[in-house]
This record gives sequence, C-alpha cells and structure tokens, in this order.
Amino acid sequence: MNLVYIQGKIISDIEFKFIIKSKNKSISIFKLELTNNSIVTIKAYNELADYCYSKLNKDDIILIEGKLNSKLEIILQIIEL
Repeated sequence: MNLVYIQGKIISDIEFKFIIKSKNKSISIFKLELTNNSIVTIKAYNELADYCYSKLNKDDIILIEGKLNSKLEIILQIIEL
C-alpha cells in the first residue's frame, strides 16, 4: 500500500455499517472530490468510522492521511477538519 495525503470535499452521504466475523467492527464509506475534480472512495474502520459518521457531513472540506489499496480506495488513518 502507498501512503497518501489528500484534501477534498465530501460529496456523498457517509455510509456506516457493522462488520460480522472480521478483525474490524465497523466501517464508514464516503466519496471525496479533490481539487482536480477527481473522485476517490474513502474507507474508515472502527473508531475512525464512528468519528466520520458522527462528526462529518456532506460538503465538509477535510485533509486526510491514508493508504491506497489495490482497489484504488483510500483507507483512512488520520483526519483533519
């Protein structure tokens, strides 16, 4: 996985799910539009998933640090509002 730092605007509702039979307990998924109009999928697990679901809203501008996986999704590690 590659380390990425990106800033963008949340353009979708934040989806929250519980995961059964996994090392992770919960997941949040949302889309982020970057300054060059690219759209990426962001996934957050466990405590970060809870934070994203409860504190973030559509149209918020955020700065994140994460890892790019093989499906070109970013796995969130650190978030700044």
